[in-house]
Amino acid sequence: MPIPILFLDRDGTLIAEPPDTYQVDSLEKLRLMPGVIQNLLKIKHSTEFRWVIVTNQDGLGTPSFPEETFWPAQQKMIEIFEGEGIVFHEVIIDRTFKHEQAPTRKPGTALLQHYFSPDYDLANSFVIGDRPTDVQLAKNLGAKAILYGRSADSQDNDVDWSSLRGTLALETRDWAEIAAFLIEHQAGSRYARVQRDTRETSIDIHLDLDGSGREALNTGLGFFDHMLNQLAKHGGLDLGVEVQGDLHIDEHHTIEDTALALGEAVRKALGDKRGIRRYGFWSLPMDEARADAALDFSGRPWLVWNAAIPRERVGDFPVEMAEHFFKSFCDAAGCNLHMRIEGRNAHHMIEASFKAFARALRMACERLPGETEVPSTKGVL
Repeated sequence: MPIPILFLDRDGTLIAEPPDTYQVDSLEKLRLMPGVIQNLLKIKHSTEFRWVIVTNQDGLGTPSFPEETFWPAQQKMIEIFEGEGIVFHEVIIDRTFKHEQAPTRKPGTALLQHYFSPDYDLANSFVIGDRPTDVQLAKNLGAKAILYGRSADSQDNDVDWSSLRGTLALETRDWAEIAAFLIEHQAGSRYARVQRDTRETSIDIHLDLDGSGREALNTGLGFFDHMLNQLAKHGGLDLGVEVQGDLHIDEHHTIEDTALALGEAVRKALGDKRGIRRYGFWSLPMDEARADAALDFSGRPWLVWNAAIPRERVGDFPVEMAEHFFKSFCDAAGCNLHMRIEGRNAHHMIEASFKAFARALRMACERLPGETEVPSTKGVL
């Protein structure tokens, strides 16, 4: 079974980072972060993570940071953790300066290539650190990120936060909150990441079925982003969607391939579907419009679409692509979806359809207390 990893930053996460030099270059400067040992022990006793330290140590071995000032504190830190029963599988140290832009330096993954292996479960792994570059590392690995506190270091201000929101699973200043989150996550994670690359599109989707409606959306189509926002909010999903599509041709491939990748992500996140409600249905109004959605995660893809939407476009979104989005989603997710939409305003009709679908999806994916069986007389879906 693939092993999930906790990739742990060192300075500012496991131990305090001196605000003047950012170097722990003496034993006197070595100080553990509050609660780190007791909460790492909770994680150890309740999860199956393997632990790896990944740290940038700018110029280690150069006159600005001699090795003899680094290793005593480093070894003492390892001894303290091991004395409490906390053992790290590997310690990975990059010695380069930021201006060198080395692929070995976080958020680069050159020193972590051996973790891109079927032996490791990167989709359910986490990077824990105090800088945006730690979140970027998680994205580069296909993992999720936990941002612990905030580093006082301003050198990471050039990181594009908007592209990282779908990767960030938790932001906290409390190791107890990290431990509780990771224990709950591994007890019942329904997270999936799907990357789909074709000659027409490049798509990266992060999905957590048990989210809180957080989203980070960039498809290149404003109205489509607005609809996916409705899906995240009303579906109770944490959803990150990053798309580079051939919009110079038209919108078709971007919308179709996003739906296929999203459907695949839902299918992966549901796993064998044990304990879920399976069926979801919802009806809702939006001003003069009304949308009804009935959904079954049967494993058999089918779409029944009853809608006559006026106009050819809503903003930058071709109206005909609404039906095609849901058809593509059903094909990839393996679900049966019936939708009926009434109204006069095209914007209202399409938005109502996404909201009704989101609510039906949320209902169908719900895990029923005490249920452990596949919801089918066949025993498989």
